[in-house]
Amino acid sequence: MSLNIKSLVAGLLAATTLSACAVGPDYVAPTPPAQAAAPFVGVQTAEVTAAAPDDTWWRLYNDPVLDGLVTDALAANTDVRVAVARIEKARASLRGARSDRLPQTDVSASGTYGRVSEAQALPGFDREGRRVDGQLAVSYELDLFGRVSRGVEASRGDLGAAQEDADAVRVTVVADTVRAYVDATSAADQLGVAQRTVDLLDRSARITNARFERGLNEKLDVIRVTQLREQQAAMIPSLQAARDAALFRLATLTGRTPQDLPEAARTRTTTPDVSSPIPVGDGATLLARRPDVKAAERRLAADTARVGVATADLYPKITLGGSIGTTAVGATDIFGGGPLRWLLGPMISWAFPNQEAIRSRIGGAKADAKADLASFDGTVLRALEETETALSAYRNALLRKARLASARDAAERAANVSLARETRGQIDALDVLDAQRTLAQSEADYAAATRAVAFAQVDLFRALGGSWQET
Repeated sequence: MSLNIKSLVAGLLAATTLSACAVGPDYVAPTPPAQAAAPFVGVQTAEVTAAAPDDTWWRLYNDPVLDGLVTDALAANTDVRVAVARIEKARASLRGARSDRLPQTDVSASGTYGRVSEAQALPGFDREGRRVDGQLAVSYELDLFGRVSRGVEASRGDLGAAQEDADAVRVTVVADTVRAYVDATSAADQLGVAQRTVDLLDRSARITNARFERGLNEKLDVIRVTQLREQQAAMIPSLQAARDAALFRLATLTGRTPQDLPEAARTRTTTPDVSSPIPVGDGATLLARRPDVKAAERRLAADTARVGVATADLYPKITLGGSIGTTAVGATDIFGGGPLRWLLGPMISWAFPNQEAIRSRIGGAKADAKADLASFDGTVLRALEETETALSAYRNALLRKARLASARDAAERAANVSLARETRGQIDALDVLDAQRTLAQSEADYAAATRAVAFAQVDLFRALGGSWQET
């Protein structure tokens, strides 16, 4: 190797120390508004506390059956499996980006046996013979302007976004699983209420019919009681269908067919409830937990790095390359000095002077980063909105349930008194019917309010987000 070649290679190798000078903007994480970290507006109530929320919030229900279903959903839900596969894809892309930092190698070899025409044969060589050819080529890109390092940075951001997206899927799947469980148990509760109402009306019908047979009531009174009884009984099939649908949905969420749902989930009839104040933290805690906020931040980081990748194309791309090979004909020693060949030198490529296409890509990358920043800001605002809305809905659902509990108790007392007075002939049958109709509606309203409270709890937990450590 001549002195000039040695000097050139040494200079190019020394230039690799400039690779830390990556072009393009350096990423700075966005800062949410200061007010976003403040306590929630809806935390000034007894139903919630400012303590830090728990990621495994479903355990607050103290329901082993629910705990098992959530565990199954996290392990077998198809949406979770898709999200995990996307993490694996992003991780593979990161490995690919990191490999650009290493020398690229290519090995080729071939062996042939053949015969050339007489016109092509060289003097002193046989027309028929063997030919062996082999080559090892090595190339290494000098990352002078950060194209490779920015690419790794972008892939790392993509991986982080995929991981946070997977956590967002887990939040949704857990919330949907608990909601389906609540839907099934509350439907069972409503079925019980409807059946008790039918039983009460059966008793009223017997009393009214007995009084009719003694001439103390009219036939119309019997018809009215029977009509109300049938109206209430007609609600049972629709409630049963709703319960079945919730159970089937629960099976799908946990990665099962409807036939495989555990019997314990089918027979559960008590709607789960969190009796103690729910820990919700504050705005700062929320933004640190919400996977959609963290995913938006990671996408911004990735697209900011891509601005650097595009900007690096404005500058020359320098690659060091070398190859060594051999070509042997016939029985010649392929490792001898004669057949061996080698090549060493740099390759420079540069899109110049027409760089408009590159600048258009830079403009597009910058626009993507601006859109990501706007998306991040919007995600922060929506996270706060959803949480405050969920807090308000939960608080008011509890207030409504308490009022309906008082109304139901009053209606039950009125219905019992009216039945007793009807037996003694002290009240008109129409008044008894009205009292029973009011009780039936009050019972149904209270059962629906219990379901609404449970749904409001799930919506609040969903809004608070959460995270899972990968195993």
